[in-house]
Amino acid sequence: MTSANYPPTGGDPPVGQKPFVLAHLSDPHISNMRVVRLPDLLNKRMYGYLRWKLHRGAEHRGPVLPALLEDLRQHRPDHVAVTGDITHLSLPAEFEATAKWLRSIGPPDQVTVIPGNHDAYVATEWDDTHAHWSDYMLSDEAPTPTAPRDGIYGIFPSWRARGPLALIGICTAHPSPPYLAVGGIGADQLQRLEEILAQAARSNLFRVVLIHHPPAAGTVSWRKRLTDAARFRALLEQYGADLVLHGHAHRASRNQLPVPGGNVQVVGAPSSSALGRSHGRMARYYIYRIAPADAGWNVALTVRIYDPATQAFVTESEEQLNVPKRQR
Repeated sequence: MTSANYPPTGGDPPVGQKPFVLAHLSDPHISNMRVVRLPDLLNKRMYGYLRWKLHRGAEHRGPVLPALLEDLRQHRPDHVAVTGDITHLSLPAEFEATAKWLRSIGPPDQVTVIPGNHDAYVATEWDDTHAHWSDYMLSDEAPTPTAPRDGIYGIFPSWRARGPLALIGICTAHPSPPYLAVGGIGADQLQRLEEILAQAARSNLFRVVLIHHPPAAGTVSWRKRLTDAARFRALLEQYGADLVLHGHAHRASRNQLPVPGGNVQVVGAPSSSALGRSHGRMARYYIYRIAPADAGWNVALTVRIYDPATQAFVTESEEQLNVPKRQR
């Protein structure tokens, strides 16, 4: 990926323009255990299958996802970001089903996807799995790959310019041993990410970084961690970002990380399909209304939470985030 592929640099976007509406959701864990065959389970998938049978199947069921789609239709965001774990066992049948689900949210130019660890639960064939989503993951103007040499890892980091936003996707999804759900960015991706963050800043875009594993220390346990989180945080300290969105933890979380000129908000969404074993794990998604301001950016955040009583999503909270202009 070269700088020639990035959006051209330009002046600041006009103050007072209509806010750009970005919805963020994560970890739907869409599956159909009726298609699972014994040979599919002769690997790490056995652990995911047993967890589904023991408790996750009861948590990710019912009318939650249909209610989510209806709520998205009512709010009509300009763009939707999905930060991984769309499948549960990374089975080919799951990728086919979730491709249809993604199309029900919107076309590829209106929906950006990054994979999660469950989407790379085991090593898979490109044509049977991630190829179904390729149009939702690719950078602007990138050709559709038939079978990338490095699979999904050759696609990332991705970038997409939408309105005043630069949507920057990172892949942390790798197969890991049983009982582990770790992720990693890798040196090559981090190196390319430096150039993307710097160019997006010079283009006066609001930089939204999409990552599955939480980059803030202490958000998840050691066995679910981002292995090179310290290197990623150091990169943000040098090059900056305006908003970091993630999933993986299956609970709502808020953190801040240092960037030039202040701190960046790091917001973790719980599973968008979970009935929840506690209030913090109840299904939510987030709506950001982002508009340029004299001193930076105005960001209005609305949290939508699933209400089992009405079987619909309702507003849990609203707040205003003022994001200053970052150093360039």
